[in-house]
Amino acid sequence: MSARDLPAMDSLLCFEAAARLLNFRAAAKSVALTPAALSQRIKQLEQQLEAKLFERSTRSVQLTEAGRALLPVARSCIAAGRECAEAVRGARGPAPIELTIGTRFELGMSWLVASLHELERRLPHITIHLFFGSGPELLERLHARRLDCTVTSARLTDAALDSLTLHQERYVFVGAPELLEREPFDAPEDAERHTLLDIDPSMPLARYLTTVTREEQTLRFGRFRWLGLGAAIRQQALAGHGVAVLPRYMIAPDLEAGRLAALLPTIQPLPDFFRLVFRADDPGRRAYEDIAEVLRGIPIC
Repeated sequence: MSARDLPAMDSLLCFEAAARLLNFRAAAKSVALTPAALSQRIKQLEQQLEAKLFERSTRSVQLTEAGRALLPVARSCIAAGRECAEAVRGARGPAPIELTIGTRFELGMSWLVASLHELERRLPHITIHLFFGSGPELLERLHARRLDCTVTSARLTDAALDSLTLHQERYVFVGAPELLEREPFDAPEDAERHTLLDIDPSMPLARYLTTVTREEQTLRFGRFRWLGLGAAIRQQALAGHGVAVLPRYMIAPDLEAGRLAALLPTIQPLPDFFRLVFRADDPGRRAYEDIAEVLRGIPIC
């Protein structure tokens, strides 16, 4: 077999993108080609291999049996090609990279912004940009490839995403002393007389509390107020407008100064973990591992 009989790397990249996304327009965008140019690369690959790789209609794109057989081999070839490039680059240092990390407002301002200098010092070849948004928005942008990765404590059940653990996140169930003087909260049944302040119904922070209560201790609050932002929840809790489950790093000074008090000490909210989340098919995992290693050494405050 001569060299001209071997599939070109750019053709394999186009095939892998189309097989992964099952959408030629999206695949073309991911490899910086026009849809017509990507279709031409796929056609050339099919002619070279003498096999049809996709079944296309006006509504769908599906892999043929030959396409399904080729996909894992193509991915191995692409990975081997990257290893070849990295072997050469390793002699002259890592290639420059630009990445955008998504973050919620509070964590970004209190931790990630302050971590940029150390990340730049330890990983000078990586330029890091930040994007601030809500939890669902960050994951949507990650799926749409408008973010490279995001820091979140959201529970992940999507096989298309991968993650690296950064820091444990602990929570505290709190209320303002002035509120508790007016309306004590000494037992689970007292919840009926209180308003729970939380993020939103789809991803409530109170889930860390309800998962550890016994059935007879399930907290049934009289009212809910959804505020969308941890900083807004903290402000309303300090003002005595309700009780809340909040990250300890966010309210540690308030607890120490007595501006907030921990409630129901026998019911401890479950901890969670901040994770660096990225697409499972992203070839830049090595960069995310390097970033995660640096972030693990920077305490959250």
